[in-house]
Amino acid sequence: MNKPHEPALVRADVGVNITRVETIPLRIPLRTPFKIANGPERPAVEVMLVRLHTDQGLVGIGETQAWRRQGSSETLITLDATIQRHFAPHIVGHSPFALPLIMENLAASIYHSLYAQAAVADALYDLQGKILGVPVHLLLGGSYRDKLAGCAALSIKPEREQTLTGAQEYYDQGFRSFTVKIGVNPRDDEHNVRALRERLGDDVVIRVDANAGMDYDGALALLKKLEPYDLDAAEQLLPLWDVDGMAELARHVSIPLMADECVATDHDLIHVIKKRAATVMQTKVAKNGGLWRMHKLWCIAAAAGMRIFPGNHPATSIATASVLHLAAAWAGPLLEGPFAVGLSLLDADVVTEPLRRDGPFVHLPAGAGWGLTLDEDRIRHLRCDS
Repeated sequence: MNKPHEPALVRADVGVNITRVETIPLRIPLRTPFKIANGPERPAVEVMLVRLHTDQGLVGIGETQAWRRQGSSETLITLDATIQRHFAPHIVGHSPFALPLIMENLAASIYHSLYAQAAVADALYDLQGKILGVPVHLLLGGSYRDKLAGCAALSIKPEREQTLTGAQEYYDQGFRSFTVKIGVNPRDDEHNVRALRERLGDDVVIRVDANAGMDYDGALALLKKLEPYDLDAAEQLLPLWDVDGMAELARHVSIPLMADECVATDHDLIHVIKKRAATVMQTKVAKNGGLWRMHKLWCIAAAAGMRIFPGNHPATSIATASVLHLAAAWAGPLLEGPFAVGLSLLDADVVTEPLRRDGPFVHLPAGAGWGLTLDEDRIRHLRCDS
């Protein structure tokens, strides 16, 4: 059995050591309840912020979510326990530049703890940037782009006109890429996709996402009906464990398939690639363990010829910035993914100056680390541990 590495191997060489790990549980309402196939309608998102304090007064910030869907069983209570009881001993006393060793120790301390690891990894990156006085994307090699376009995510609505109205509002803001949630009522799904194509025309990109909520027969039947509407991809129709079913589905439909819930680790992605179960991959900060592990997934996917769909659970500017900085340093092509969906869906943010949006584009912030500062008053209002 692998054991965590000895802390003595990781002495600080820049004069900064981590002294305390702080966890901040938040419950952030959604502007309107959001419905996906796999689970009940969600009125709010539970967010866990992690702050890493140092002996030089600098603080790094990271974010994760208690998502509680396929691939995520975490709650705010379990995230707090994992980070404080099991992770903190491998973090406190070390340099933020010991990130690789810290992350390996966290992985060794609790198996498949990616949701908890994500906030720690990203807080370490934020700290590194602040210590050096540079933005995170420079730690990754430099700047290739200074903004990234996202897609509009359309939740499952009881009436078709609600879906069309929501899509039109996004279209009027400049969005030309849409992901339609499906998987509850196949007849409604077909009608919604057809109506969107007719309403918005051929110049928009339409994808569908069942959030792992369908079985093979239902997915095959629905995709065959959706083939005439020129879909760019169909995301994770089958449960995360059914990669063989995804591969079989890919052989019988012309619509490209996207992997999401079934890809948590690099081993998961390699399995999908070997099975030829998808040609598109979505990452999320929390699901995939933060920027440290997302970057590895992007490299593997690109090497395999897969398209990359930068995503996120509904998140604040903190986790959104994690994807944005990774994208800024990424020289390859990227699809317009839902990496910034939280900026549209959440009723509040946790920073003094949220990320700047211009239609579908989110702009890279200036400043060291993420380039963001927490709004302490807003955090006190959103905390849910008292």
